[in-house]
Amino acid sequence: MSDDVLSIIPTDPWWQPDRAAGERTAALAEELAPGLPGGVEVEIDTTWHDVLTVVDCGANLERIRCPQCRASIDTEWWADRLDDHGQDGFATLAVEVPCCGAATSLDLLDYDWPCGFARFEIAVWNPERDWFEDEELAAIADALGHSVKQIRAHI
Repeated sequence: MSDDVLSIIPTDPWWQPDRAAGERTAALAEELAPGLPGGVEVEIDTTWHDVLTVVDCGANLERIRCPQCRASIDTEWWADRLDDHGQDGFATLAVEVPCCGAATSLDLLDYDWPCGFARFEIAVWNPERDWFEDEELAAIADALGHSVKQIRAHI
């Protein structure tokens, strides 16, 4: 069986909220995510990562483009970067892209579907919805005290 996960992460990969803000925001995300048929509530995981961690879209990833030259970047190159840091986390997101050799950051690559990196994440498992609406994201950002983005993974 596969799962869908709708994650909310800060736009600044290094930023973390205090516990009260994180818990308040998780409670809001739970209110906004409908339960499963039959009255089953969604599962929400709130994580303060010790190290910078990838939050990817799983099987939804279709393409990655270079932010400099707009060329496609091989997903195997990206997977190799993740393998290099997956166990210990990322000390830096700085990379030299293979297409044009430009210096950039892994979080600035153009992902189709969105991917990100974070030290804080709210993950809504099987939310029975595709995305949070713009107004809902604004309310989540307000509760958290920092701008956010969402990642939808199929695993």
